[in-house]
Amino acid sequence: MKIRSSILWLSLLTVPTLLAGCGTGGSESSSAPTDSDSGVEGGVVTIDFFNQKPEITAQLEELAAMYEEQSDGNTEVTITTVGSGEGSAALQARFSSGEEPAMMMLGGLPEVERYSDSLLDVTDLEVSDTIIDGMLEGGTIDDVPLGVPLNIEGFGWMYNREIFEEAGIDPEAIKSYDDFAEAVDTLESQKEALGLEAVFGFSGGENYIVNQFSANFTSPEFNDSIIESYEATELDWTYGDQMKKYTDLFNEHNVQPILTVDYSRSVEEMFVNDKVAMVHQGIWIVPTLNDIDPAFAKEKLGLLPVYGENDTEGKIIAGAPFYVGINKNLDEAVVEESKNFLDWMYLSDEGREMIVGDLAFVPAQEGYEPSDIKDPVSSELYQALLDGETGAMTHKQYPDGWFQQVLYPEYQKYLTGEQSWEDFENNTAEAFKEMR
Repeated sequence: MKIRSSILWLSLLTVPTLLAGCGTGGSESSSAPTDSDSGVEGGVVTIDFFNQKPEITAQLEELAAMYEEQSDGNTEVTITTVGSGEGSAALQARFSSGEEPAMMMLGGLPEVERYSDSLLDVTDLEVSDTIIDGMLEGGTIDDVPLGVPLNIEGFGWMYNREIFEEAGIDPEAIKSYDDFAEAVDTLESQKEALGLEAVFGFSGGENYIVNQFSANFTSPEFNDSIIESYEATELDWTYGDQMKKYTDLFNEHNVQPILTVDYSRSVEEMFVNDKVAMVHQGIWIVPTLNDIDPAFAKEKLGLLPVYGENDTEGKIIAGAPFYVGINKNLDEAVVEESKNFLDWMYLSDEGREMIVGDLAFVPAQEGYEPSDIKDPVSSELYQALLDGETGAMTHKQYPDGWFQQVLYPEYQKYLTGEQSWEDFENNTAEAFKEMR
């Protein structure tokens, strides 16, 4: 295959009423791409790639510079970035306005299905032959794979190993919910001596964090299956009592007011600076940590499972957070160049080095050794995935708009004492059924 070079320019889409940015990505605005940005003009093929992960913007810029070195000037790739849970709405706006991107990150089967008429069957892409068994499932509609997994992410309680050690807590000895709660009490009792503002820095101000947290308890209800959760017409909160126990525990020991704690404050201000011992996050925070303190991820970062099904069976939720799809309805040259770019990103020596290097991805592909992955937590996650010891990202399969419009505001009401847990479960379950 001939791999054409491209110049990767990073720009941010301005969509009325939508705020972009989460993690380290920040928020800026620029004019929306013109029609030529998704076609061919003056012999230059332009690919517009819609990105929903602002926190990897800096790393994509580095990848772009590497790709630019090979450029013969006939291809440009524009990255349009919208995050903070607003990417889905912004992508719909792009399609509604006729400014369809050539490539796009899609979160979960509901979003993949929405654009299925526009998405290319990725079966024949070279990268598809390298994907870990089962990982194409999250981008497959009617047995046709319509997207390539961007990477693998896993989440649970990210903790500071150094703080645990100073408090006399052995993470390896935490084998149950009761052990976890005991560790929390120990940290609370030594909070002042440890220099902690609080034990937890749970981001109650971020709807996507609440959404991810819920997956610890909906995954076992749907038998740790993406397909089953996608096809479910009801959510019974079978394991809602476990979710309530965790919620009450961290809310009691969290930075307050909890609804004011966002990603930036939680991760970039408190966690990396040893002001909280734990956050509910995933390995996607590694690039942020590396930018602030390159030693933190390697020397301090740990990941504890959540006991979502019962008090003694803990799992880390893992899977592909986004699938990269290609718009088959655009100019043939754009489609072909999009395929080339995607294969280059994952199969070239430069791309593979970036995947486990500055991007700090856990690959969705076979062919890597856990030791190839630089930070210990990501390496452990890759091995757990290969061994089948993880839960499913069921939160990506909820009815469209449910977590933003229902789950998050109802959960906020419980966190602030405005309603009972029973009301939370009833209101969210009813809306789940109606919106499905």
